[in-house]
Amino acid sequence: MRFAIKTMPEHTTWQELLDVWVAADEIDLFDSAWNWDHFYPLTGDMAGPNLEAWTTIAAAAQATRRIRVGCQVLGMIYRHPAVLANMAATLDIVSGGRLELGLGAGWNKMECDAYGIELPPLRERFDRFDEGVQAIITLLAEPTSTFTGRYVRLTDARCEPKPVQRPHPPITIGGRGPKRTLRAVARWAQGWHAITSGPQDWLDLKQILVEHCVDVGRDPAEIECSVNVRLQDEGGLEEGVRAVTEAAAAYRDAGVDMVVVVLPRRAKPAILEPVAEALAPLA
Repeated sequence: MRFAIKTMPEHTTWQELLDVWVAADEIDLFDSAWNWDHFYPLTGDMAGPNLEAWTTIAAAAQATRRIRVGCQVLGMIYRHPAVLANMAATLDIVSGGRLELGLGAGWNKMECDAYGIELPPLRERFDRFDEGVQAIITLLAEPTSTFTGRYVRLTDARCEPKPVQRPHPPITIGGRGPKRTLRAVARWAQGWHAITSGPQDWLDLKQILVEHCVDVGRDPAEIECSVNVRLQDEGGLEEGVRAVTEAAAAYRDAGVDMVVVVLPRRAKPAILEPVAEALAPLA
């Protein structure tokens, strides 16, 4: 099993986030570090601060040397797929080939209403997502791209320079929808980040993913599966680390490939060493 961290960019400062990512970069157990793609906090005071996803990843990539970087996950509704493809190619270059490209359809109505961003009905949102993923892949992989969809159109489009990772950075699709999300994972993703209530729930969803893979002729073993486990600090760090370790062991036994440890808000770098020490036997 592999391990990663996730920092919540709400109600915190850039320096606090950066300190944690730099510290994680020095701990070999953690393969990657992630944030989220929101413009408002998701907990606490909704009028509080929340750092933007992509610019923080780009800055963190320059401040680190080893750890892979990604967003869990970028909402397709927020950026045109061609623009996002160029952003991804550039960030993969800036990071020296360390980008994990997390993608999702998007869902936050409050943010969309506040900013005047269209949030289509669910079916259309996933139609747009499917077209967007295909457009991003062809832009990153091919010299020129022509794509004629209902919502996305490319005409001899270029995305230069190309990313370091070829044919493109690994794509992780996040979510649990059995019909559209998991089918998209089977068709295009190298990673699936599951929203799950526990190992049995994950196993049920994984079986659906396997069935989609059979339908599209894909080997499920090609898709890395990850889940979040939240580190709670209300009962003290020792108790929180114990709970994370037990949850990670249960997911490992179920077949999950990677556990992402979601750190408490405004976590300090010192929290990482005891977490890594406890998880190391599971690696």
